[in-house]
Amino acid sequence: MSEISLYRNGSVYSTVDPYATAMIVENGQVAWIGGEAAADSLQDARMNVIDLDGALITPAFVDSHVHVTETAHSISGLDLGSARSVQDVLDGVSAHAAQHERVVGRGWDESGWDEARVPSAEELERASGGKDVYLTRVDAHSGIASAGFAAKLGLPTDTGSLTGEQHVAARQSIANYTAAERAQMQKLALEHFASRGFAAVVENAAPHIAGCEDLESLAALTRESGESLPTVYALWGELARDEQHARELVDSFGPGVVRGLAGDLRIDGSLGSRTAALREPYVDAPGETGQLYVSADDAAAHFVACTLAGVQGGLHVIGERGLDVVIEALEKAAGIVGIEKLKGANHRLEHVEMADDAHIEALASFGVTVSMQPLFDAYWGVPGGMYEQRVGAERASIMNRVGTMLAAGIPVTFGSDAPVTNHSPWEIAAAAFNLHASSARISSKAAFIAQTRAGYRAVRESNPLLGQLGPSSPATFAIWEPWELSVQTPDERVSAWSTDTRAGTPVLPTLEHGSPECLRTVKNGVTLFDKL
Repeated sequence: MSEISLYRNGSVYSTVDPYATAMIVENGQVAWIGGEAAADSLQDARMNVIDLDGALITPAFVDSHVHVTETAHSISGLDLGSARSVQDVLDGVSAHAAQHERVVGRGWDESGWDEARVPSAEELERASGGKDVYLTRVDAHSGIASAGFAAKLGLPTDTGSLTGEQHVAARQSIANYTAAERAQMQKLALEHFASRGFAAVVENAAPHIAGCEDLESLAALTRESGESLPTVYALWGELARDEQHARELVDSFGPGVVRGLAGDLRIDGSLGSRTAALREPYVDAPGETGQLYVSADDAAAHFVACTLAGVQGGLHVIGERGLDVVIEALEKAAGIVGIEKLKGANHRLEHVEMADDAHIEALASFGVTVSMQPLFDAYWGVPGGMYEQRVGAERASIMNRVGTMLAAGIPVTFGSDAPVTNHSPWEIAAAAFNLHASSARISSKAAFIAQTRAGYRAVRESNPLLGQLGPSSPATFAIWEPWELSVQTPDERVSAWSTDTRAGTPVLPTLEHGSPECLRTVKNGVTLFDKL
């Protein structure tokens, strides 16, 4: 006999019944959602009854842009997110080196420091007592190394700062694990995502990040673990030359492993490392306009190859000049395969931080999905912050235009870019609600959808019921501690009726004073994480 679970005496986020307080789960599916009076009549001895005591049930979340193994680094390594000076970094290195054979860390961001520099290779060498040190910048597009570690890799030892291929070499050397160590790191990260209410993540793998071996390990881990870990949808960031090559790239990882040739397939780099491709020079680095890693012709060939192979294609793009190249590539691809076929392929772009009106109009016409990170804006869009330092106040004020894209009909999904930003769905939602450009802000409901239903649709998941709760939908949900709930909109012009409970709109946590804690995460009826 299968176990039947009755959750009651809480709140259930469901458009089927906006006032639901109870839910029945049977055979990995939601069997019923309703109120307490009905729950009284349905409850019987067969059921495992869980008293929610006011807790909230929502569909579990999808993080649409992660790096699983590197997230494990951030959990187990040196976290420099709170460093506010060169000395803070050196003190952290010294303390970590006293307990470990090498120092692997991430998260430093010099844009908020008083000193306009980063630690030198020799300073890192002294702080670590001669141990290998590699510290990745918060955006993961550059890093700093100790003199000894850089010398081992045949890299420059004069400054310690590494970008481009030098950063790739250091990054991959750090990730040189045994098979068992790699699997253990990946399991640690996936369990961490489950503890934050995520039942699925989209891995953005690429040759320049951790290579084929890393993705093969992750695929094996999730295959062997069955339903006990979050689902991993993998994107592989390698250019396809033609239709046959696209099929070969996808098939090389085995059936069902790779969802698309997309993700961190870089058109350009990042603003923090000054490698995002801009039309005009960086304000704080005159003469520098970033880097372009892929030409419009090669990107167009990639979109054509993926379209013909029936594979989702995509690119990583941040700067407006990088987006110019993407639009040119899409136009060329449409000229070859036809606009309708191109739109039907559901190609996707990652980040898209600097899109103007013409970009947005073009992306909408090509049916492109955009995967964005609202916490980038929360971290770096503040007055005087990194955005303003790099591109000036005027351009910084019109970045991350989530609401404008949604209004134009562009499907938008959200991710953390873990380990770059915090892996919290509610913090991501709050950031989207409070974007610095007021016209870009969206409601909490829209931010919620961007991390649930939209996340599954963005990877072309075939089950239309994933990401919502209703009869016959998968029992994939998260339970959150009791919290104040309301309907929230960032636009005071919206009719008050839409935020009135009588309108029948499901309520979500208010996030002005923090985020609720995850108490349980369930995927297809199987508990991934539990604190109840």
